[in-house]
Formats: sequence, C-alpha cells, structure tokens
Amino acid sequence: MGKITGFLEQERLTPTYEAPESRVKHYKEFLYALSDSDAAKQGSRCMDCGIPFCHNGCPINNIIPDFNDLVYQQDWQAALAVLSLTNNFPEFTGRICPAPCEAACTLNINNDPVGIKSIEHAIIDKGWANGWITPEIPAKKTGKKVAVVGSGPAGLACAQQLARAGHDVTVYEKNSRIGGLLRYGIPDFKLEKWLIDRRMGQMQAEGVTFKTGVAIATGDYPQGCANDAKTVVTADELKKKYDAVVLAIGSETPRDLPAPGRDLKGIHFALEWLIPQNKTNAGDGDNPINAAGKHVVVIGGGDTGSDCVGTANRHGAKSITQFEVMPRPRDVEDKSVTSVWPYWPMKMRTSSSHDEGVERDWSVNTKAFIGKNGKIEKLQCVRIEFVGGKMVEAEGSEFDVKADLVLLAMGFVHPAQAVLDAFGVDKDARNNANALTVGDTAYHSNVDKVFVAGDVRRGQSLVVWAIKEGRQAAYEVDKTLMGSSNLPW
Repeated sequence: MGKITGFLEQERLTPTYEAPESRVKHYKEFLYALSDSDAAKQGSRCMDCGIPFCHNGCPINNIIPDFNDLVYQQDWQAALAVLSLTNNFPEFTGRICPAPCEAACTLNINNDPVGIKSIEHAIIDKGWANGWITPEIPAKKTGKKVAVVGSGPAGLACAQQLARAGHDVTVYEKNSRIGGLLRYGIPDFKLEKWLIDRRMGQMQAEGVTFKTGVAIATGDYPQGCANDAKTVVTADELKKKYDAVVLAIGSETPRDLPAPGRDLKGIHFALEWLIPQNKTNAGDGDNPINAAGKHVVVIGGGDTGSDCVGTANRHGAKSITQFEVMPRPRDVEDKSVTSVWPYWPMKMRTSSSHDEGVERDWSVNTKAFIGKNGKIEKLQCVRIEFVGGKMVEAEGSEFDVKADLVLLAMGFVHPAQAVLDAFGVDKDARNNANALTVGDTAYHSNVDKVFVAGDVRRGQSLVVWAIKEGRQAAYEVDKTLMGSSNLPW
C-alpha cells in the first residue's frame, strides 16, 4: 500500500466519453482511457484491506490490491505481470465487464469504490503498446491433442492455457471468424474486433490452431444464432482424433415472448440484428434489418437491450423505447443494508447507450403484438405490480406503443441442444450441460474425454465468468491427461 491516506485524499476518477452526438455517427470505441497520472491517483485509493473483498467479487480472482499499488508506483510492467497471472484477456474484461469487483470494494461501503476496471484497462493497453505481451511458448510438448469447440471467451481461455501446458490444441468455430459472441454479439463501439484478432495472433504463435466455418453437429441451431458453417465434423470423429474435447459453445437460445401476433414481420431476437450489424462492420455482408426512421421498441433491460439501443441510435431510429418487466430500481444502492455489500447491488444502471437517447420504462408487460398486412404496428402493453411475490396486471393500466421494429432482448435460456445431443452429454433441468463433480470442480461430462465449460455449463453469464471457467476446465483437462497439472486456475 503505497499511499496510506490515498482513499481519503483522492476522489474516484472515471474515464470520459466522446460526446453522444458525435459517437452515434460511427461504430468505433469512444471511451478515453485514464492518463498515467490519473490511473496512479486511482490506484492510490486502494486501501489494501486486511480482507480484500474485491477478490470475492472478481470471478477470476484478480490480485487487485497488488496491481493497484504497482500502478500507483508507476511500475506498469510489474502490474501487467500480476494482472496476467489470473486473466488471459484483460483487454476484454477491462472494456465490457460490469466490474463486480468494484461493488465488492471495501471503500464502497460508505464511499465510491476504487476504479478497478479503468486501472485494468490502462494496464493492458500499456502492455500491448510497449510490446510487453509476447507469446508464452511451452518449453516442451506433451504429445496430447485437445479439441475445443467454440471460440468465445471460455473456449479461448481454455485453449490458451492448454497450449501453454504443451498440448496441441485445435479450436473449432461454426462461424467464419473467431470470437463467439465477443465478436458477433457485442457491438464494435463497446469492443473493437481487432482486439480479438491481436490475441489470436498470440495464441497461434503459442501453438493453437483455429478452424472456422466448421459445425460439430447437424440439426437445428437457435434462431438468430450466427452460423456460417460450410463443413461438419462429427462428435465421433473428434473423440477418435483427440485425447480430450472441451465443449465451450455458450448459451445462444434466446428467450422468446409468445404473445399473440408474435409472427408479425418486424419482430426479431436481438442477435438477429446485432450479429448482422457486426458482420456488416467487418465487411461480411449487409444487415438486412434497418432501424433508420423507425419507431424501435426494445424488450429487455439488460446489457443486450442496451446494445440494441446503441445500435438503433447509430442506425438513425426515429424513436427508441426500452421496456423492462421488473420494477424500476433505486437510483443508488441502499448502503445501510448490510446484506447487500459485498454482493452485486440492485440499483439503477444507465449505460453509455442510454445516454445517447432512449425512453425507458419499467414494470411493463407486452400482452400482444398488433399489426396490419402482416407487419408490426404497435404493442399492446400493461403495467405490472408484484403482489405477494406474484406478478399481476394493474387494473386499467393498458396502453399501446407504436412500433415498426421490435427487438427481443430478454436473455438466453440454454445452449444449442444439437451439439450436446451429438456428444450424448447429459443435461440438467435447464437444458445446460450437466457436468460431474470431480474434486473441487465440475467440468467433466458424463462422456469419456468430453469436458464442458462456460455458459454451456453454468447458463448465461458474464465474460469474466467464462474466462474463469475456461481456465478451470483447462486445469482439469491437463490433470486428466497428465496425472497432475501446474496450470493456475
């Protein structure tokens, strides 16, 4: 702890953004990272707690007080070394993680938490800029071959760890480019895709082979799911060719809203729009859905809904309305309630996309989609109240909302069933892959040599959780193949 009184002297500093009126004209990132001096001031606020609860909040257990102090001391290379011990991809989490570590910060009890996310962002960007991040090539090869199915954050983290352990790793991806929903689900203005390509270059130098446009099973994939597969490799072929197979296929089946009129034209799952937009930005075709001049309604108040709002603003929508079925949260968390900290608090969250323009509303349920000539024209809605823990309609609260384009952004319910069925992997009650508990972790499936990790196992979650799961699955695979493992997890 370099400055004992830092948290008393320095206020929280947050990155600034390009003005909304100019950033909606492009799809580039618009966040201005902290300067070295501001990052140092932010690092000085870390209290070096006796029990650093930020570790509890961070799924990958980043060693946060250490790299905070090193940034305060301006020892950036050492800070990068500490950060890289636990996180394979800080350039992803430093941009798109909601930072549960900050919610768990001890300073958050009665003050603003340390800006851990912005410090992480600054460290990793400086590391790349100075050439400190290089391939970590294993001293010797094991002769073992591992297939990783899926190239999202769980699959990439798993593949990189296994390659560094000396295994020959091949990543299979059904799309034409690597990254999973990092590439196709998250808009470019939140995560530019050259960041993924740069990591791919490092991983290829470390020995990872990428095969794109390859599906592992025929059958129905979720509606709206990106799928550019031109060839198919069967589950039996993979099990025969590789010593282990890791399924990290994510959770891409979207939650539907089966109200009357759902079949009208102009109603789409969020990814049916976001994926083609990212492909358009990459030069891989045109988005068939255009929001320009339209009244857009986004149903769902989470991150995906926010991404739809930001993209609609860039299309030039005439109006944007976002509905959430749950009540409007408090503007700030109630810090007097000790049952909240250090856990993720329920409070009002306004994203940068919301700042660009949107009408938000809560406690709203869509009863029907109304249209003419087969096209959506409006939504029939009603206010919701919770009585005795049950959702009931508020009497006399019906209202209509004009809509030319409706985007369903209500989360994802389970992974593509075709892949799990092809391997014969058991599923739990939610249709996620059902892993077996072995030791302290649960990444082994019921099928010999087949492991599962990420959203396919735990359900829809955060990128940071996917990285954690990929690392832990890699440890389990390495231990299974070699009898023991030195991989950190």
